[in-house]
Amino acid sequence: MNDRLEPATIAAQAAGAQDVATGGVVPGISVASTYLRGEDYGLLRPENTYGRDQNDTVRQAEEVVRALEGAAASLLFPSGMAAVAAVFRALPSGARVVMQTGIYWGTLKWVRDYCVRRAIILDEVEASDAAALAAACRSSADMVWIETPSNPWLRCVDITAAAGHAHKAGAVLVVDGTAATPVLTRALDLGADVVMHSATKALNGHSDVLAGVLSCRDDALPMWAEIATDRHDAGAIIGPFEAWLLMRGMRTLPLRLERMCANAQAVAEWLDAHEGVEAVLYPGLPGHEGHEVAARQMRGGYGYLLSFLVKGDRARALDVVGRLRLFHRATSLGGVESLVEHRHTIEPHTGIPETLLRLSVGIEDAGDLIGDLAGALG
Repeated sequence: MNDRLEPATIAAQAAGAQDVATGGVVPGISVASTYLRGEDYGLLRPENTYGRDQNDTVRQAEEVVRALEGAAASLLFPSGMAAVAAVFRALPSGARVVMQTGIYWGTLKWVRDYCVRRAIILDEVEASDAAALAAACRSSADMVWIETPSNPWLRCVDITAAAGHAHKAGAVLVVDGTAATPVLTRALDLGADVVMHSATKALNGHSDVLAGVLSCRDDALPMWAEIATDRHDAGAIIGPFEAWLLMRGMRTLPLRLERMCANAQAVAEWLDAHEGVEAVLYPGLPGHEGHEVAARQMRGGYGYLLSFLVKGDRARALDVVGRLRLFHRATSLGGVESLVEHRHTIEPHTGIPETLLRLSVGIEDAGDLIGDLAGALG
């Protein structure tokens, strides 16, 4: 597949995946856990020995991600956190990691615990502060980890600058691009060495698959070999049906994102003008502190994720949440349906304001979504 094709073409064509056996335009699902050998005990297909991480359906889904990323290689995992863990398990004991703070709490919590167990030095820094990130990278490091835009603060990090700082420190740069997807930001093109996505979110887009994916700019990267070996040996694999569902979801990814970004922009602008809202966190707003960075490295929109602070207190914020009818009260993001989350309830000990509401904006009519918010805010 030609990587110079536009994302919409790559996605709609599933990066060329077809059902060769039947001639179907939709690829089938290979569910075998083991593979036949001939009379001489030679493999009928040398690339298929055992189903742990050798499956045609999984490879097809990986190829779609690889082509969208412009990557050298991509590997699927059974969840986003499994992908995160695979990266950190590739680090030696005593390594030093510079990590953006204020990112997805599940990642930060697990990483903090893991680094203590493995005697890994963890330095947290507000990476959207260019000077702070540069200072943190003045000492040698093994890895720099950033998330842009971040969840739930929507802070934006200059990936090109971060790559420069990381590489000067002798570190690889890993980018969590879940809130952007490769359609909006190709982090590898901007200098990242590895990019991670929770494919559970917008890549799949239908709230029915758990998956994670890692992609690399250079598959000769020593860390990449460690990641691939660990996935095989530890069995951190995605099932073929989940891979097939993910591939099906990705075929509409650019189209979904076009609508979701337009809706999120309209919702953010409306909220920004509402007297009952204290602040809106969305990089598509000119007043957002990360707007200029996002404008440089995001194409086609500023994402589907936004947060806003309700004027008042916790009770007022929960009252607004309770009045919403179209925004489902649920924890996740990136699906075709719009979701609302009172983040403090989920993460009560992380400094999240009690009045912060996070929205994942879906593909519904923007006017209907704004009407729902208007009814809830009063």
